[in-house]
Amino acid sequence: MSLEKYINVKYEGDSLWFEQEVADSWQMQRINRILENKDYLAGKHKIKMRVDEVYNGKTFETRKIALNYAKTLLEFETSFLLKNDVTLTSNDLEALEQYKKVYREGKYNKIDYRILSNMVRYGECYEYVYIDENKRIKSNIIAGEDSYPIYDHTGQMVAFIEYYIFDGTSYYAIYSDDKVEQYNDIDGDLHKVGEYKNLSGLPIPYVLSSELDELVGNASLREYIDILDSMEDLISKYMDSFYKFLNPIPVVKGTKLSSKDGQIDQNVVGYAMQLMDDAEFKFVNSKMDFNSFKTLWQTLKQSLLDISMTPGVSMNSQDVSNLSETSIRMLYGMAEIKGSMNSRYLHEGFEKRWGKIKALLRVLGNDIIEDAYIDCQYNPNIPQNDKEVIENLKTLKEINGISLERLLEVSPYTNDVNEELDKIDSVNRVEG
Repeated sequence: MSLEKYINVKYEGDSLWFEQEVADSWQMQRINRILENKDYLAGKHKIKMRVDEVYNGKTFETRKIALNYAKTLLEFETSFLLKNDVTLTSNDLEALEQYKKVYREGKYNKIDYRILSNMVRYGECYEYVYIDENKRIKSNIIAGEDSYPIYDHTGQMVAFIEYYIFDGTSYYAIYSDDKVEQYNDIDGDLHKVGEYKNLSGLPIPYVLSSELDELVGNASLREYIDILDSMEDLISKYMDSFYKFLNPIPVVKGTKLSSKDGQIDQNVVGYAMQLMDDAEFKFVNSKMDFNSFKTLWQTLKQSLLDISMTPGVSMNSQDVSNLSETSIRMLYGMAEIKGSMNSRYLHEGFEKRWGKIKALLRVLGNDIIEDAYIDCQYNPNIPQNDKEVIENLKTLKEINGISLERLLEVSPYTNDVNEELDKIDSVNRVEG
């Protein structure tokens, strides 16, 4: 379905149709879900809404302990897959060099990290590829809460709206296949302020699909919140118990002496107590079931690690003093599965990006053959023995099983592959 037909069918050809589109219930549900995630990561947890109580006739300020485990888990999930830059591959060396140049100039490795970080936090984000004023190919990341993708009945994107409010002014950017239109109401009335040719088409969606709607993002964060709420509730109430229930209460059992029997004068300075032979005095306090708390806490924390597929060693939840490197790598097995899942969603967007880069390279006058394809290899952040890696690379090089460039890419001691290649080339020219 074309955008024109979509507007005619749904909005009867209204020229300001996008005002109604951003208020559509489907769009609003998406945006509200993303904003809820942002509020949670900003510290707006359920435990913070816990009310104070009245205890012994006075207001007791209850503990409201918020745990920031979510940020740790999400950062681990992102860093595990993309802390080490992806490696581009191609069947055409000239095309590969062109793409690598685009990646270096556009700082795409940082872009990739931001995209995955947004995906696991908010479920989705969008990337627009363009040519900047210096004739370089760049990408702009559009935040999920400002994004309004428009799909037809087959799930194909027909248009895209970027909408936000800044300083009381509404700004709209309407992306179609061939143009970008900009509107705002800075003078009070909504009006068009610009129209530009769109060389790269619609923004690229990066969406962690939900079970109910594959077009709506389901952030990893949503899977952790219930467990974290329970952990915060447990530790907050346990801390309250120290102040509410551990104050000892004096208890007298039996008969106290009366004044006739020789009770101490109440005017005596200090404290003293006299009891009958059959009487007993003691302090009584509630007993805390620490073992129950410990069991519940460990169960919840382990559930959090299981659901997030995070190895316990990464969060100091497991002793690694007696584990070999092979054993540690095995502990990262579930993290590799999670990384593989995320890489599939990323790859769907990457393939569209590479197609748009190819089109823009041709616009800039670069000859890229039609059969040239681009792919990438991920380098997960798994603990490894550097000495063993170097020995393996040396063996591969001796049997001509690896190129020098690839060797430098996977070497644990290389920070900038191109810089190292230039240095090696300079040394070879001097010696040659």
